[in-house]
Amino acid sequence: MRPYYSCSDIKIFNGDCLDVLRGMDAESIDMCITSPPYWGLRDYGTAKWEGGDINCNHIAAKEKSRYDYDLSKAQTGTHSGAKTGTDQAKWKKKCPSCGAIKKDSQLGLEPTFHEYIDKLVAIFDEVKRVLKDTGTCWVNLGDTYSGSGDKGDYKDPKYKEDRNGQRQSLSKLVMPKSLIGIPERFAIAMTDTGWIRRNTIIWHKPNCMPSSVKDRFTVDFEYLYFFSKSKKYYFEQQFDEYTAPMNRWGGDNLKADNNSTWDKGTGQVSYRDRNMRPNEQGRNKRCVWEINTKPYKKAHFAVYPESLIETPIKAGCPKDSTVLDPFMGSGTTLKVASELGRKGIGIELNTEYIKMALKRINVSQKLLKI
Repeated sequence: MRPYYSCSDIKIFNGDCLDVLRGMDAESIDMCITSPPYWGLRDYGTAKWEGGDINCNHIAAKEKSRYDYDLSKAQTGTHSGAKTGTDQAKWKKKCPSCGAIKKDSQLGLEPTFHEYIDKLVAIFDEVKRVLKDTGTCWVNLGDTYSGSGDKGDYKDPKYKEDRNGQRQSLSKLVMPKSLIGIPERFAIAMTDTGWIRRNTIIWHKPNCMPSSVKDRFTVDFEYLYFFSKSKKYYFEQQFDEYTAPMNRWGGDNLKADNNSTWDKGTGQVSYRDRNMRPNEQGRNKRCVWEINTKPYKKAHFAVYPESLIETPIKAGCPKDSTVLDPFMGSGTTLKVASELGRKGIGIELNTEYIKMALKRINVSQKLLKI
């Protein structure tokens, strides 16, 4: 597949990520970092109508009441209160006026989370194929609550039918009001298919959105999973700066004086002379990262902050090598990769987001449309 946009260090493909990945060469990517659409959260507007009358206003037809349709064209009613011969669900994917079929390959609108996770795993199977043996894969993924209909739990105001109409499916699989555990289910499914999970990183959001719920705690974190393809992979150690004084041991150096003053329980009575802070860069980076969210005002959807992915790119991708984002969105990954001296490949289904990404990474003048 030819790229939608291309230059020396940036390539962007427009299309379904699974189809695009299948057309890429094996072992051609150094690192993947991405944040897939979360399940049941929002519609990214990528659906297209095929067939029927090209002059038909399918949107107007879709918004009709189920009682307005020609009963001679309808199927047996399946909704509570529906008149005999009507089926509103049918018209969500088929225009009742001209018969056009609505097709949408976006991720996140599956009727069950099992289907969602199965699709995700299939996509990352292809990511694994295109990754070099030394490659790593980093995935930011949030959870979803099973809808209850109560005012206490979150509901996206854009969707009046309980998280895009998925409440009925949820109620048969997970108890109402329960966290579904999608990140954990995904991580286990990934390890079941051969990925090596090296870390579960907690992205703590000090400025998280306030919540109106009163019967649980406000969620202020998300997961960032760090996977590798092989046991040996490229990784450049990252460090946290030392912040606390070393007064507990009397300074930076531990002296051998045949008198253990800090851990009597070991039974040891002497310690060798050693520097407690041998690396001037700091200590090996920990797994809880405190990073504020920073919305991109031109995007109506959530974007992960640039500072969240700087560390993974520095750690997992050598300079002048290639970072892949199969769910590019507004282009955060490509922007950061370019600024850090890496090449970037993005895949995005929505052409409007591609245009947004090009403006954001400020490379539109040097890109060549093919």
